[in-house]
Amino acid sequence: MPVTEAQYRAQKKYDAAHTKQFQMKLHFENDKDILEWLDRQSSKQGAIKELIRRQIAEERK
Repeated sequence: MPVTEAQYRAQKKYDAAHTKQFQMKLHFENDKDILEWLDRQSSKQGAIKELIRRQIAEERK
């Protein structure tokens, strides 16, 4: 189902107010281990968030 212009604008407004995006560039050779691990994850975003939250919890100890 196509998104209407109003829906597009509403999503853009919501994203601007409530989300932040980050981008990474990974090198095929230098970061091969990371790329292979990410490829095995069913949710790359979920896996990365889990690792970050684990690190945050460790730092709070």
